[in-house]
Amino acid sequence: MVWQQIYDPFGSMLTSSLLAAVPVVVMLVALGFLHIKAHVAAGLGLVAALFVAVFAYSMPAAMAGKAALLGGFTGLLPIGWIVLNIIFLQQLCVQNGSFKVLQASLSGITGDRRLQLLLIAFCFGAFFEGAAGFGTPVAVTAGVLIGLGFSPLAASGLSLIANTAPVAFGALGTPVLTLAKVHGYDLLPLTAVIGRQLTVFCILVPFWLVWAFAGRKGMWEVWPAILVTGVSFAVPQYLMSNYVGPELVDIVAALVSMACLILFLRVWQPKTIWTSTTLRGHDSGAGAEAAPEPLQRYSRAELLRAWTPWVILTVFVFIWGLPPVKDFLNHLFAPKFPFDDLHNMILRVPPVVSKATPEAAVYSLTLLSATGTAILLSAIVGALFMKFRPLEIVRAFFRTLWLVRFSLLTIVLMLALGTLTRYSGSDTTLGLAFANSGALYPFFGTLMGWLGVAMTGSDTASNVLFGGMQRVAAQQLGLPINLMGAANSSGGVMGKMIDAQSIVVASTATRWVNHEGDILRFVFFHSLALAALVGILVTLQAYVWPFTSMVIH
Repeated sequence: MVWQQIYDPFGSMLTSSLLAAVPVVVMLVALGFLHIKAHVAAGLGLVAALFVAVFAYSMPAAMAGKAALLGGFTGLLPIGWIVLNIIFLQQLCVQNGSFKVLQASLSGITGDRRLQLLLIAFCFGAFFEGAAGFGTPVAVTAGVLIGLGFSPLAASGLSLIANTAPVAFGALGTPVLTLAKVHGYDLLPLTAVIGRQLTVFCILVPFWLVWAFAGRKGMWEVWPAILVTGVSFAVPQYLMSNYVGPELVDIVAALVSMACLILFLRVWQPKTIWTSTTLRGHDSGAGAEAAPEPLQRYSRAELLRAWTPWVILTVFVFIWGLPPVKDFLNHLFAPKFPFDDLHNMILRVPPVVSKATPEAAVYSLTLLSATGTAILLSAIVGALFMKFRPLEIVRAFFRTLWLVRFSLLTIVLMLALGTLTRYSGSDTTLGLAFANSGALYPFFGTLMGWLGVAMTGSDTASNVLFGGMQRVAAQQLGLPINLMGAANSSGGVMGKMIDAQSIVVASTATRWVNHEGDILRFVFFHSLALAALVGILVTLQAYVWPFTSMVIH
């Protein structure tokens, strides 16, 4: 039986919106304020979502259960698979002792923690966002930062803040490509507008990142390095997005930024070296110290051995992200499993789409082409390079699986929650509430993208969910279509740091499990403030010259 989504089940958008928000509120309150363990909080949110879907939105119970099941499988692959294998690689490097050498080599570039943060969380993380996305950059950078001695809250929270501006072009441009393909936007103009919006934030986010870590005074002490990092990222991003396309934007920008920062640090270092690894105002012991602790010196051969597993990881992830490679691997093995009585049995209806459209519900077992598989293979190759015996590798893998078991469960439950809200239509209710803001729509439409990523954990998913609504609303209000399509993606990147999936990835990488609420409380202000700034920029682009000239119609 076909079921049609209802976006205002109570005949009052206020009442319907408040009810639609209940599952997310339950989860966030349990996680952020009641200090309930993440997998329990996610379970409570899922139960609330099931009640809202079935009893408020009249979704058939069997459909609701299958939608949650589909989300759970998606949580395992691709997201959980990435988390498991990146922690596996990290564990091998720690066990082998090469992680300590890696720490020394990074500290050899600069002993200042603020500059290490720029190099690792922003530049290095942006490369992995561009190559793989889907949680990989946070897992990698948070793990490296915790290995360098950063506090768990600093490593987790700052990795999340850094992983914002690159997200729109993550995974070889997947969010933009999907937005254009699914909702009929013109790809190159859309890509250009997103690039013009995010150029501002590519410069702002590095300043914001160091300010969040070291405070205003600590930030201004290293402003030349921050400016070099931001500008050398923003310029390539602008050029690639406006003249080439979305696929390699982040990769090129990250490599250029990393090279420029390293070269700049060869001729410039701050007067005061910041050696504290805790967040100013959040952890004890924050502040600048007179000089860093001396680090052990290693030979070039030792440094090469320590970096080789991570170079192997970079190569594997990059190759796996190439569309021809993905297509080839999917051709070899990628069975699809339609969910009976759910696949094409739910109709999305206007004003979200121009005409009634069935929702597909197919789980693709893309095990070979998954980024997590690339990470696993790189970990195995790296382990063999580090002289691990096969049996030791197997034992390390299962130890890692046991270590992250609750994190994997949390990701499964949270993806189940997000998928259920999508199929029930309750997340669309929240989006429509933003769409009723009239002349303020450019601002609130941007926040719609932020909400979409916060709920689904993916800029791609948010673009699929709200991209059509943005197009329809822009046409009705006489706004440039590409402006609001771009706003959905650009605003969405700021929601990445508060989505539950990313927070769990960060807590797992830093071994700070059951402190997800602490991470959420730290990053929430930064997420909302940055999203509001994107909304202000989009509003200026909609109405105020010369900002309107930045928009391609």
